[in-house]
Amino acid sequence: MTAPHTLAAPAAPASTRTVRKAVVPAAGLGTRFLPATKATPKEMLPVVDKPAIQYVVEEAAAAGLDDVLMITGRHKRAIEDHFDHAFELEQALAAKGDTVRLDAVRDPARLANIHHIRQGEPLGLGHAVLCARRHVGDQPFAVLLGDDLIDPHETLLSRMLDVRDHYDGTVVALMEVPPEQIHLYGCAAVEPTEEDGVVRVTGLVEKPSRQGAPSTYAVIGRYVLDPAVFDTLERTPPGRGGEIQLTDALQELAAGGTVHGVVFDGLRYDTGDKADYLRTVVRLACDRPDLGPEFLAWLKEFVATAEAAGADRRRLAA
Repeated sequence: MTAPHTLAAPAAPASTRTVRKAVVPAAGLGTRFLPATKATPKEMLPVVDKPAIQYVVEEAAAAGLDDVLMITGRHKRAIEDHFDHAFELEQALAAKGDTVRLDAVRDPARLANIHHIRQGEPLGLGHAVLCARRHVGDQPFAVLLGDDLIDPHETLLSRMLDVRDHYDGTVVALMEVPPEQIHLYGCAAVEPTEEDGVVRVTGLVEKPSRQGAPSTYAVIGRYVLDPAVFDTLERTPPGRGGEIQLTDALQELAAGGTVHGVVFDGLRYDTGDKADYLRTVVRLACDRPDLGPEFLAWLKEFVATAEAAGADRRRLAA
């Protein structure tokens, strides 16, 4: 199935949509980035000059979601502080007339109405979503995972919100991946709809083997969930890894025919892996008009020098 690039889909005005709230699970321990994450939340690791989680909140705000709930843990106070006002710092920058940095410091607190609750126990993504029940109530809501950064030029979330308004139910983001990588993701069994780039999800499997995968469509970290997911999560037993898996709950909803997928072929960055994190920083730095030209020129020179040094070492070794 060929999916159109997400940018090609016109977005409905945010004011006409039924979804207004976003949930950002951010309670993980970040063990893959130790020791950097021993005292610093992994979501606060910088991507160029902003923490990764700020890109996620900016994406939600750009799609018209002005109410953001962050699910954190007791070791994530820095996230709360980042999206709060820093009066002493703001006053110092204002006194210096440094309006550029002053705006950068104030921007996180102005993105949306941001709330925080703590998960308490690390019982999985499904449990983290369930923690949002009282805040969300009986409204549909978006879930954005902090490890997945969608390029700021893309409109994936807006497209998903439009699909939710058209079909109701739940919408997940899907991306086609090489068969040898499907075991790293939740995987969707799908069937086409009358709309290009939109599929009906008939089943979901969490991190299947290559042989047991129903497709090469991986579920990536964007969801628009119907509030019915809460009742389903309440009765979902612990699954893979002893955690309550959101995928297991969505599998039950998919069996009822109420889950659709938006196939995304745009730019996505994975900050949950060290090598991908480094690639994300380089790509976004190169895309910055204030940094890109100079950094890209240096990067080309560095790569050429490194390749030449490698060739010299190979010659000596021979």
